[in-house]
Amino acid sequence: MKSKYSYVWVSLVILVFGIIFIPKIINRLKSGTVVENDRMNIKDNKSALSFIMLNGKKRRVPHFEFLNQDSLVISDKDYEGKVFVAEFFFTSCPSICPIMSKNLVAIQNEFTEEDNFGIASFSITPEYDTPSVLKTYAERYEITDLDWHLMTGDKGKVYDLANSGFNIFAAEMPDAPGGFEHSGLFALIDKNGYLRSRVDTFGNPIVYYRGAISEEQVQNDAGEKEQISILKEDIAKLLQE
Repeated sequence: MKSKYSYVWVSLVILVFGIIFIPKIINRLKSGTVVENDRMNIKDNKSALSFIMLNGKKRRVPHFEFLNQDSLVISDKDYEGKVFVAEFFFTSCPSICPIMSKNLVAIQNEFTEEDNFGIASFSITPEYDTPSVLKTYAERYEITDLDWHLMTGDKGKVYDLANSGFNIFAAEMPDAPGGFEHSGLFALIDKNGYLRSRVDTFGNPIVYYRGAISEEQVQNDAGEKEQISILKEDIAKLLQE
């Protein structure tokens, strides 16, 4: 009988565990926080940043050419010899874009004395985001760096640059806030046009940096930690190369 009761208690413990913890594990899997907390903790490395590889080759920023907020033609050639951060956004975005823009302004202000630093912001609603609209947006957010270009142009080319060129997701989705869905990620590019990043504790490149969480937030509701502080560190590191 003693053995029988032991089995009952073990079964009861397993049942309680399942009720309490299984839903939490499922939620963490859906949100990606299992990966974040257990595998993707960022390594505090002082070594050179990793190159992002594709089919055994270092990934470079593909060619692009658009109009900026001053109606000037800007291409990838304008960023040669510069470390820069790239993002995809839209001025009427009601969700993550304002946070992303404020984070980039903080980065701009951190490197205001650096001639070899720039930012590339590509609008995913180019029909609405004309140069004049982008100009107003730049003034609202106090974008002053002459090497920070807010760009607009052919819609197909913008989406191809996002999804194929940078592998940063962007798409029209009527049910999404503002009618468009995009990841709030920043890409870091070195002076030679190669995508770079630091690595996680397993030695794998993190590839992109979260742009939609501010340094003040530290961590969001999904358990994702801010990466603006490490992005600043890595920009400084590339500027020294």
